[in-house]
Amino acid sequence: MSSEVVVVIGVGGMGRAVARRQGAGRTVLLADHNESVLDSAAEALAEDGHEVRARQVDVTDGESVSELAADAAKLGRVTQVVHTAGLSPVQAPVAAILRVDLLGVALVLDAFGEVMAPGGAGVVMSSMAGHLAGALPPDQETALAQTPSDELLSLPFLSASTVTDPAQAYCLAKRANQLRVRAASTVWGDRGARVNSISPGVISTAMGREELASEAGGFMRAMVDASGTRRLGSPDDIAAVTAYLLGPDASFITGADLLVDGGALAGLLSGRVKASD
Repeated sequence: MSSEVVVVIGVGGMGRAVARRQGAGRTVLLADHNESVLDSAAEALAEDGHEVRARQVDVTDGESVSELAADAAKLGRVTQVVHTAGLSPVQAPVAAILRVDLLGVALVLDAFGEVMAPGGAGVVMSSMAGHLAGALPPDQETALAQTPSDELLSLPFLSASTVTDPAQAYCLAKRANQLRVRAASTVWGDRGARVNSISPGVISTAMGREELASEAGGFMRAMVDASGTRRLGSPDDIAAVTAYLLGPDASFITGADLLVDGGALAGLLSGRVKASD
């Protein structure tokens, strides 16, 4: 068994691509809520020669996430953690999105901040949506960054009467991811570890294709068409950037968010796409 452990939480398209890219020579601990998807991903990686362990996790449950972190530490030195699990606006209602996409990230940052090996690094998948939302009022940004995880969903501006639309919930959660990573970077730094977030654009995963088929799909395609690259992203595009942020060439980068959207946001802000399209 390798003494170095890479943990991948969420084994959809991006999670699998990251695991394949980062797994060689390491023990890969895959975690997901869906047992059948988890088993399928673990089997595929094992057939490719990777040393794989699989564990179910509920990222909205602090005890479940803490147990995952403890299990990872038992396998060896936890040097890489990548969190990709999430729900999109077409997949879930407001409450579920806030629990999985906002609370879930906060709990993962807390738990793995206690077990990371010196020199280790983590990456959290946020979203271009966090940039589309723009900066929130300063008091809300501070609250999202610093409120203890078990109190996050009690913040007044996240109440059911205030956040009524899944897309709004998603944007808030993804902005919160960026802020929580920034705040957590100091705690992780006390262990000699780094953590950053990536904000993918429109990526050709199962989730991305669901969004493209939704009512918002036309606007998303218009953004892609107006972007500098004029294409959808692939999970391998995201895995490549993840590898960079986890590796030695990014040793001076922590608490940052990297927008990886093929230029879609730039196209929107340039006026080539109107928000009403």
